[in-house]
Order: sequence, then structure tokens, then C-alpha cells
Amino acid sequence: MEALAPIIGVTMVAYIALMLGIGALASKRIDGAEDFVVAGRRLTWPLATATLLATWFGAGTLMAAADEVRAIGLQGAALDPLGAGLCLLLFGIFFARPLWEAKLLTLPELFGRRFGDGARRVAAALMVPPYLGWVAAQFMALAGIVTLFFDVPLPVVLCGIAVVSVVYTALGGMWAVTLTDAVQLVIVVAGLAVLFVDVLGQVGGFGTLWDTLPTGHQVAIPVSELPELVGWIGVVAAGALGNIPSQDVSQRVFSAKSATVARAACFTAGGAYLVLGLVPVVLGLAGHVLLGEGEGATVPELAALHLHPAVAVLFVVTLMSVILSTIDGALLAPATVLVHDLAPARFAEPARALVAYRVGIALVGTVSLALALAGESAYALLESSYELGMVSLMAPLTYAVYARTASAPAALATMGVGTALWAGHYVAGVEDFFGVAGVPLGLTAMALSYLAWPVVVRLTANPGPAS
Repeated sequence: MEALAPIIGVTMVAYIALMLGIGALASKRIDGAEDFVVAGRRLTWPLATATLLATWFGAGTLMAAADEVRAIGLQGAALDPLGAGLCLLLFGIFFARPLWEAKLLTLPELFGRRFGDGARRVAAALMVPPYLGWVAAQFMALAGIVTLFFDVPLPVVLCGIAVVSVVYTALGGMWAVTLTDAVQLVIVVAGLAVLFVDVLGQVGGFGTLWDTLPTGHQVAIPVSELPELVGWIGVVAAGALGNIPSQDVSQRVFSAKSATVARAACFTAGGAYLVLGLVPVVLGLAGHVLLGEGEGATVPELAALHLHPAVAVLFVVTLMSVILSTIDGALLAPATVLVHDLAPARFAEPARALVAYRVGIALVGTVSLALALAGESAYALLESSYELGMVSLMAPLTYAVYARTASAPAALATMGVGTALWAGHYVAGVEDFFGVAGVPLGLTAMALSYLAWPVVVRLTANPGPAS
């Protein structure tokens, strides 16, 4: 692999130049804040599908899912790809049409319309921090690939990755994200297909692989033990519901040219994600057979062992595409929320908006870079808060879309109950709800946040006239 370093270096430079070129081309489409934030609401079905799928299929799917399946078998696919794929399908069923018809720029804007400015700002404040840790983790993942082939100090690599990501995202906003996602998706599919065929050939086909697996690895749903089943459902729910109240998915739905296109893109991307997500699942199973019971780095180890050296170049570019397609959306989403929902109103004025959004992207990139440079413990705290959206914003989003009553106290109560329960358990280091084995924290906290709504609505209802 070291002999390929010069070829990989040239390929990386060419790839980065292509992404920057696409970003520069996309900048010519920008004529105002709506073009920058939601692509002028002009995305066709293929483009909307591609950007949803490319953003969703990140390093977590390819790397973490394969590692988890290698370690514990098919149950390791509960969070990703199963839960994450269901998320897109559920979003298409319940939220795509009403959210598109609301003509929003951000999800917190919906809370502002329904529940007032306080709810909008609280929702925005809850939504932004997890992105910072997530972007930092992606920076580290991509830097790990680069330092694998080149003797360059990690801080230098991280700074370079941050600069490239921020520049091409800031150049064209959602247009740049969408067009680069489309290109990156083609590369990802091609690279995964090559790796999948090669590895499956090494184990003699799927039938042979299945027969070689231990029985425990063949169990997808642990139906024999109730606590394990409940825990599995909690993991699936975290993946399926945790990212519904998120800006990155919503922003792509807002960008579609119609509500019908938005729904269709969610369904197509969700279905394609579940199919494409089978690749890291099979790679994880193959890794258990070919590599043993070790932890981590399953996909890179398989590539190093079994890919033809020339094809390894394609695989490296595939990993870059997978990670960058996640980074750009994860930079744009919180930057949009920061400017539109948390910054002073003057920054949203037409003359200042584009500059403000680009500064927001640079700010998110800089903070994320600082977290990555600070070390794993710094960004792991924020990255681990993927459940925060589910426990704090899923209930108020549902009520904002479907409830007839617009109660600001009830909305704030739903956010507060879920957030307090999750944060309290996290600080205490307790993973199950109040330490009861098998009772999932995220799912239970979310259910209680839903229950807080009718209670507060009833308590704050104006009493009728005395009889």
C-alpha cells in the first residue's frame, strides 16, 4: 500500500480540485439567501434523492456498522442501517409534505411560528451542538485515512480538511452540497460494489459465509429474551426517530421543487439506504470470518488484505466521498440555524444574509476543528448526543405539525422533560432509564416528553366563565 502513496496523493488532489470546482460552479446559481440555504426550492427528484442518500450514508454507516456487525452479528445493524433507513421513510410518511408546504428555511422557524420566539431559540440551541461533535468526528475519520498513507502531522491534515470542507460548502451553499453529493454518491456506489464483490468472493459467496458464521451472529432480532428485545427496539428507535427533528434532513426536504418530490425523495433515499446499507453489514459478517473477533477498522482491513492495489485507490476515494458528503451537510445545517434562528435579526437582512451564512459555516468548521484538535474526549461528548434530538425535539415537532393547540408552555415543557432526563442520566453515567436493565433511556424519555404536552396544555388552559 505504501507504494501506492504517490498515486493516492495525486488522486486526492484531483478529487479536492473537483469538489472545489463544483463549489465554484454552484456559486453562480446563488442569487439570495433562499438559493444558498434551500437551493431556491428547485431540487428535482434525482438531486433531492442523491443529496439525502449521500448525506445519510456517512462514515458511521460504512465503518461503525461494519465494526458492530463483526463484533456481535446482525443485531449490530439495529441502529445503522435499519434505524437510519427507517428514519427517512418515516420522515417521508409523516413530515415531508407539511414541512415543505410551510416554506421554511430551518426547523426551529416552525417552532417560532407555532409556539413563539422562545421555543424557536430553545430548539435552535438544542439542535446545533451535536453537529459540532459530529463534524469533528468526520474530520478525524478523514484525517486517519490521509495519515495512513502520508507522514504528515495530524494537526496539519485536520486543518487542511477543515479548510477544503468549509470553502466548497461556503461557495455554493445547498447547491454546492447537492451537486458534490451527487458526484460523491456515484463514487461511493462504485467503490462499495467493487469491495463487496471482492470480499464476497474471498469467502466463497454468501451461502458459504452464512454457514461459517456462529449461530449468534445470524440472529437479527433477539426475540428470545425480553430485556434484549426491548433494548434492541430502543436502539432502532434512536436511529429511526433521533434524526427526524434535524436540520440536515429537513433542509433537503425544504429544497425540493414540490411536496410530492420531497416525499418521493425520502422514500427513494430510505429504500436505497437500506439496500446500500447491506454492504457494510455483509462486510462486517465477512470480517468476522476473515479477520477474527477483533474490534474496529473492519472495512480498511478488508480492503488492505483483499483488494488489488490499483483498486485500493478507488476505495480511498470512496472513503473520502463517504465522509465529505456527510461533512458538507453537517456544516451547512447548524450554520443555517445559527444565522437564521439565533443571530440578531439584522444578519438575516438580504444585504447581509449571504455573508452571514458563509461566516456561520466558517464558524461551525472552526469550532469543530478545535474539538478535533483537542482530542477524542472533547468531541465524543457532543457526538454521543445523537439521542438528544429524539428526546428533546421529536415530541414538539409532532405537536407543531399535527396539534390544533399552539401552546408555548407545553412545547417548552416537552423540550425540557426530554432534555433533563437525558442529560441527567448522561452526567450520572447511567445508560438505562433510572438504571433499570432493559429499559431504554432515549425511547422512555421521548415517551415522557410526549406525555408532558397534554398535561401542561390542561394545566395552562384558560378556565371557562363561572356558572
